[in-house]
Amino acid sequence: METKAMPAFRKTAETFASGAKTLPQRYFVSPEVFAEEREKIFSRQWVLVGHLSQIPKAGDYLVQEVAGDSLIVLRDKDAVVRGFYNVCRHRGTRLKEDACGHAAAIQCPYHAWTYGLDGKLTCAPHMDDVPGFDKAEYSLHAVNLALWEGFIFVNLAATRDASTERGGYIPLEKWFAPLAGKFSHWNMSILRSAKRIEYDVRANWKLMFENYSECYHCPGVHPMLSKVSPYDSAENDLCEGPFLGGFMSITKGAGLTMSGRACALPVGGTNAADSQRVFYYSIFPNMLLSLHPEYVMVHQLWPQSPERTLILCDWFFHPDAAGASNPSYNPDDAIEFWDITNKQDWHVCELSQQGIVSRAYQPGPYSPRESIPAAWDREYLRQMT
Repeated sequence: METKAMPAFRKTAETFASGAKTLPQRYFVSPEVFAEEREKIFSRQWVLVGHLSQIPKAGDYLVQEVAGDSLIVLRDKDAVVRGFYNVCRHRGTRLKEDACGHAAAIQCPYHAWTYGLDGKLTCAPHMDDVPGFDKAEYSLHAVNLALWEGFIFVNLAATRDASTERGGYIPLEKWFAPLAGKFSHWNMSILRSAKRIEYDVRANWKLMFENYSECYHCPGVHPMLSKVSPYDSAENDLCEGPFLGGFMSITKGAGLTMSGRACALPVGGTNAADSQRVFYYSIFPNMLLSLHPEYVMVHQLWPQSPERTLILCDWFFHPDAAGASNPSYNPDDAIEFWDITNKQDWHVCELSQQGIVSRAYQPGPYSPRESIPAAWDREYLRQMT
């Protein structure tokens, strides 16, 4: 069996495309561009909506809006994870209003049409009197759903478009092929979120991706981070396409926490080299994945308007990390560190947004230390064509 060689890590400047500039103003302020992004990107790509740990038991569900559509993601009686449009088949009523919960069935609050956890219509009061009515024809509309390393992704594209990769439906296994097995030793499918913080950022969603993908800004914006992770230590192995990133070094004996020490046992079988690295990957179009030796931090980005983005940040730890035999477990040590760092990032992104709306703004040249943001822009533009 032929083994595919993984890309080698290279210094950020080694993959820089000379002449790369930031995007024109319209991409950050135009309602028309924002609507186009919803249609060409968020309605057609695999979008992160949650993690298996959010719906651990049969009947557990979460509700998430994607590209203007409300979706119900749940675990059915056979532990299968399913996704449905949050729309009753009778008169279109929204079925679930809360963000998450538990239910033995899904019942419409209007006329009590009731659906099983498999989406099949089980009860429709007084509809037996309607000639030709067949409950089997009125199941909830399913949405394409798939799992990757314990994370739940949905895709609103129609499966009948599978023959056209450009803008059409591509199975998640094929789309995520470059990442197959890459992160398995972090055991992300069994991790549990210790905390979620929501951030409402007054900036375009693309600015957060670009900011995340470089540490050129770190000495001035993140003095605390720079003390434990040198800003010029970045090396990347994914440098083109929808998946981008690599690692930065962690100062020997340090941790990315307020105390400067590791705050939990390792999440998995990281090797000696990786125990002194933090890995940062952007997964187009709405996931930022940060892999530390003892925890995993994930950002979900949800564009709300051209100038506003909702960000959900989770910190995941091993389910055994909180055991009595592990006195070092202190998730708040990492959460506080990154909450401060996140807010520093969001602030400069908001400052960028404020400057970009000016009539004086023109695209500026990227530095060689910004090769990954430039690559992200290229992928974004490719998706928009």
